[in-house]
Amino acid sequence: MQAFWLALQFLTRIPVADTGPADPRRLGQSALYYPVVGLLLGLLLVLLAALLAGGPHLASAALVLAAWVLLTGGLHLDGLADCADAWVGGYGDRERSLRIMKDPSSGPIAVCVLLLVLLLKFAAIDALLDEQCYAALVLAPVLGRAAILLLMCNTAYVNPHGLAAKLLEQFPADAARWPIATSAVLGLMILGWPALLAAGLLLFWLRRAAIARLGGCTGDVYGAAVELVETAVIAAAAFR
Repeated sequence: MQAFWLALQFLTRIPVADTGPADPRRLGQSALYYPVVGLLLGLLLVLLAALLAGGPHLASAALVLAAWVLLTGGLHLDGLADCADAWVGGYGDRERSLRIMKDPSSGPIAVCVLLLVLLLKFAAIDALLDEQCYAALVLAPVLGRAAILLLMCNTAYVNPHGLAAKLLEQFPADAARWPIATSAVLGLMILGWPALLAAGLLLFWLRRAAIARLGGCTGDVYGAAVELVETAVIAAAAFR
């Protein structure tokens, strides 16, 4: 179970008991549990939405979105912001883009992108709560974290000093195909092809842009993938 606790500790701000020093093999295996952590987050969001049922939809949607951000500590939003700054300020220069991504400050484009993504999420959550369509809230975090696994399997990691560098040294890419496939099949069966297609197209675009700009992925790209896939899934579900 150490691998699961490591994944939960890394991806969320949910209190986890200290399991001691992480074994390198367990650290690599922890990535396999990312979609499971996403499932837990989704269930917590649905539980909150159910508790708020009957209240004003706008206020309920705002609280669900706030919980979504707080549970993850804004980890993936930070990655999205860094990517937005690097894409605009890097001018296509790899080294400059990587330097910008390491800068803790955020520029105007990062703020704009964050506002747009959060606005889209808020509007989609409001629509889903209005229709009592909770499945998308459960599966969006699952598919978002499955997107990290997919990028880990098929895209080079270009930051040797990044947080994911040690994890990827022991990452079981062959085993990762199962949680990726399971997440995709669940998304297709429960949400239908529009949500999966929207998420897939955004992920495909992000991967191509990351390869063109950086030569591969960084932890910030993984974070951006989570946010874009989650937004695509709930937005597509809201339009059904």
